[in-house]
Amino acid sequence: MWALFMHASIVVKLVMIGLVSCSVIVWAIIFDKFMTVRRVNRQANDFEERFWAGGSLEDLYESDGAKPVHPMAAVFGAAMGEWRRSSRISGIDLVHGGVQDRVNRAMAITITREMDRLNRWIIFLATIGPVAPFIGLFGTVWGIMHAFGSIAAMHNTNLSVVAPGISEALFATAIGLVTAIPAVIAYNVISNSMSVFEDRLDAFGTEFAAILSRQSEERGA
Repeated sequence: MWALFMHASIVVKLVMIGLVSCSVIVWAIIFDKFMTVRRVNRQANDFEERFWAGGSLEDLYESDGAKPVHPMAAVFGAAMGEWRRSSRISGIDLVHGGVQDRVNRAMAITITREMDRLNRWIIFLATIGPVAPFIGLFGTVWGIMHAFGSIAAMHNTNLSVVAPGISEALFATAIGLVTAIPAVIAYNVISNSMSVFEDRLDAFGTEFAAILSRQSEERGA
């Protein structure tokens, strides 16, 4: 493979270097996102265990929600913080004073912000997946043109003259496919995992909103 690279024309070399660089970035993103998905799900599991353990929401807010370090704690902190600020307003009706709408809005904004952060760089996978084969194909076409130029210059159509240029050209396509296939597969898998996690945050937000609504009614009773 090194010999194919060294004998390729400068344009094909640039194509190969670009594709290999993209492949390195693709695998770095894949590793990072798979580790991130595992981490946030593990953190969410730990947080939900504490949340449903029946302890004080105020204590949980002070320990996790005030300075959240993972998405689910951030959603909890946004909702709890808004509810606490509203409950301190003198004479406010927690049931009919628009508190629930503000809490729901705070959670929705937080979920969007957290998912935007988690989905960062995934667009690179979506871009490289369909584009890399065409970049490799461009290198192939250029390499074949270079090979035909060599044939014309040497006035020789022997296979030993044609084969090296064709091999170098096809090598560019191979690199493009090796770059694109993992990017496409990883994009689909990671996007699905992110969607599942977003649904989990939405479900937690709905359950927590119901709890806060019930507490508001108990205070207003």
